[in-house]
Formats: sequence, C-alpha cells, structure tokens
Amino acid sequence: MADQPPGLDLDRLHAQLAHARPGLAAGPLSARLIAGGKSNLTYTVSDGTSRWVLRRPPLGHVLATAHDMAREYRVISALADTAVPVPATYLLCEDPDVLGAPFYLMEEVHGTVYRTAEQTAGLGADRARTISARLVDVLAELHAVDPAEVGLADFGRPDGFMARQVERWRRQFEASRSREIKGMDELYGRLRGSVPEAQRVAVVHGDYRLDNAILDPDDRVAAVLDWEMATLGDPLADLGLMRVYWEISRDLPQNPVSSAVSADAGFPAMAELVARYAERSGLDTSPLPWYTAFARYKLAIIAEGIHYRYTQGKTVGGGFSHLGVMVEPLVTAALDSLLTEGA
Repeated sequence: MADQPPGLDLDRLHAQLAHARPGLAAGPLSARLIAGGKSNLTYTVSDGTSRWVLRRPPLGHVLATAHDMAREYRVISALADTAVPVPATYLLCEDPDVLGAPFYLMEEVHGTVYRTAEQTAGLGADRARTISARLVDVLAELHAVDPAEVGLADFGRPDGFMARQVERWRRQFEASRSREIKGMDELYGRLRGSVPEAQRVAVVHGDYRLDNAILDPDDRVAAVLDWEMATLGDPLADLGLMRVYWEISRDLPQNPVSSAVSADAGFPAMAELVARYAERSGLDTSPLPWYTAFARYKLAIIAEGIHYRYTQGKTVGGGFSHLGVMVEPLVTAALDSLLTEGA
C-alpha cells in the first residue's frame, strides 16, 4: 500500500468503497494531499486507472460540525443537472470511524485554477474579459436555480438572512477583539440599520471568486469548487463578495487573500461585470454598495480573528503575519461604500 497522507487511511477507504460502491475502485489506492490546513482537506485518490477527489474536515475536526461534509455533498449533487458546472459525486460517508471524520468522494475535474498574479499575467485582455464574463454568467445561473426544484428547499433559513449575517460576524469580532479597530463600531451600526430586502431566495455559494473555479482549455468554467459555505440566502451577497475579491488587489496590493485579478492582466472593471450580472439575473443591483460593505466587514473580521490567533502563537503559516494590517483598510473601504456610493 502507498504511503498514507495525513488524515487518510487508504486501507479503510478501500474497504468502504468496496462496501458502498463496489466496482468503483479497480485496485489498491494511492493518494496525495493537494490542499489543506485552514479549511477542509482535499486529496486526489487513484486506483492506478481512475482518479477522484476526496474532501474531509481538517485534522482535529470537532464532530459537532461534521454536517459540513454532508452539506457540500448535498449541494453539489443537487446542482448536477442544472446549468451550474459542478463535479460529479460518488460517495458520502458520515461514519467517523472510517477516516476519523465524515468525507465525500467526487469527480476530478481537469483544468486550471488561477490563484496568483503570476498565473494570470500572460492571459491578455481578450482572454481575461472572456473568463470574467463566463464567471459572472455561471453566478447568474446559480442564482436562477429554484432551490425547491433541486431538493434544496430546506437548505437554509433565507428569511432575515443578511440581518443574521451582520449579527453573526459581530459576535465573531467580539470573540477575538484585542485592539481598537477604527470605524468598526460605526460600520456595524450602519450595516445593521440599513439591511436591504432580498429580491430573491437563491442558493448562495458563500465564497464565489476566480480561484474557486476550474477553467477548461477553452476558458470555460468547468467546475465551481469549495461549497462549504453554501446556503439559501440573498444572491447579492455573492456578488458583493465577488466584487471585493475582484478589487482587493487594487485596494490592498500586499494581501494574502487574492491576487489573481488585476487590471494589469486585462481583467475588466467590476462595474462591467455587475451590469452583465444584472442583465442575466434580472436583479436590481443598485443596493450592491451595501453588500460590498458587508463583504468587507466580514473579511475584516475574518482577518482580525486570524491576526488575534497569530499574535497568540496559535496560527502559523505564510501570509498570516500580514493579515492584521488589512483590517482597518477593509473597514474604511466598507464605510466608503456606504457613505459615497449611496447604499
């Protein structure tokens, strides 16, 4: 048997596949960890002929939140017959005795994931614009899916979704408050007092951005990945967060969050993509500054939480030492969205 990657017992996995999906694996398994640490762990698994992708929670995962694997598996499976490109799913195992935590197995989708400015630098304006348009079109397709028609009517609590999100992230901030963050209290108050009414209940991805998509050789979106934050809610939450990711390299050039999108690489301004989304979704995007402000508020709180743990020596790794300096600029930009863009 091949060397065991951390968190993956290949003998136990092979036995589970033989029981639950007989015939899927034709021989002994090998595996490689391809992503992990901060979020769910992702591996490629092979029987020497076929290859799949396995996702499981991080090591030391608390079983009380083990439903995350089932939620990811459920939403990907539900979207299989829609216009949203997702990997095929093969197996969900919620028994923690197999690998120490629930996991699922899905198709390996081949293509390119653009994560860095170095990767996108050579695209050219035409390809960058094509990729951008297709990314937005897929988001509009996702938000056009009727949750009830794909078996996701009970996938979340859409009523009051954004108001609950504002409060949820406030609680997260209070749990890691260790210093004064200029403007944070004002931002919270303004967001809380002006929550827009949702125009539609939609499946919300929760972290929609370029590096959560696989592009095929023709620059089409072959698959959307990382559905661990998916729920039912307000679709403009996805668009607002995408806008922040799109613009963060301009606003914060030195950031460990996202660097693949830049005007220098030929990517269009987000205003062009918002107009395209509005046309394809039929939604009014005039309230987007509020959602953009909320997305910056959320990212600021995530960054502050990681900074807090880093200062305590509880988080190590590349880029974490720089997250603390992102917090106040994100808060300032969020207030600007509210005050100058008319939200």
